[in-house]
Amino acid sequence: MDGAGSLTRSFFRSLRPQADLKAAAIGAVVLLREWMQDKHAEARAAAKDRIKTKARAKAVVEREPPPRLVALVERYLPRRVGISMTVLLLIGSCGFGIVKGGHLQDFITAVSDARNALANSAGFRITSVVINGRKQLTQDEILAIGGVSGRSSLLFLDADAVRDKLKANPWIADATVLKLYPGRLMIELTERKAFALWQEAGRLSVIADDGAVLEPYVSRRFLSLPLVVGKGAETQARDFLALLARYPQVNAVTKAAIYVGERRWNLRLKDGLDIRLPEQDVGNALAMLSKLDKEDRLFSRDIVAVDMRLPDRLVVQLSEDAAKAREDLFKDKKKKKTGDSA
Repeated sequence: MDGAGSLTRSFFRSLRPQADLKAAAIGAVVLLREWMQDKHAEARAAAKDRIKTKARAKAVVEREPPPRLVALVERYLPRRVGISMTVLLLIGSCGFGIVKGGHLQDFITAVSDARNALANSAGFRITSVVINGRKQLTQDEILAIGGVSGRSSLLFLDADAVRDKLKANPWIADATVLKLYPGRLMIELTERKAFALWQEAGRLSVIADDGAVLEPYVSRRFLSLPLVVGKGAETQARDFLALLARYPQVNAVTKAAIYVGERRWNLRLKDGLDIRLPEQDVGNALAMLSKLDKEDRLFSRDIVAVDMRLPDRLVVQLSEDAAKAREDLFKDKKKKKTGDSA
């Protein structure tokens, strides 16, 4: 036992220097770590001090009172007004550029097409169009006049604007536009009727009974319409032609009614005879012409003009041949009378 205990004590005595060395190393590491932590804490404290110093300096700078005008603006204007003004300035600059460059209509068209495309995709595409009362204009012409195209949507279609555009066309006296959702458009039209042909300053036009010019005369289908000539004749034609129609004996042989000086009418007959009507009592003059033709075949005689402007007389102008024949007849009568006297 004693031998064994001595052996054990000798073994631990041999290990004690190694344990002391290990403990010393651990203590050195702990001291080094604490020293590094202290240095790191000092560095962080110094950094915080520097940040606080800068903040104080900045606060001192910001505490400097601004100019009076700036202070008033900051006090009374709402927050973010600067951003709002900047946005408005950019929008105004863009708008000015669009208008100045002549692209306003293109921009409006693009915006309109975009919103119509969205509405069409949502199910508001115009799929059916019904037009009632159409006679002179085709369906495509009516839609083009109203500004309705394949890109139009029923949702954003302005019915009042379409109606105004239609009524601006001379052929259309009145129009009604109805939107029947989701995709049906109905248009009711009241068209004007072609009433007469009007010639003025060398131009020939088709007019309605209220004097509205419907279109230039280009179609032979209007050839049978009565012809009125002269400035102001388009607005006076309805009343005069209605009066003339009461005397079929004269109306049947009339080629044109000529408005003279915007105050009275002349008639040009189909055989070239001119009849100068008075400014007043036109109905009595037409009745007299009708009676003279029935009784004396006035329109078949060799004359070129009948002047009825004087209230107490009727003046007839003979043609050159008739005038010469009449002159020769008077000469023969004069010779015979002279011979009988001798």
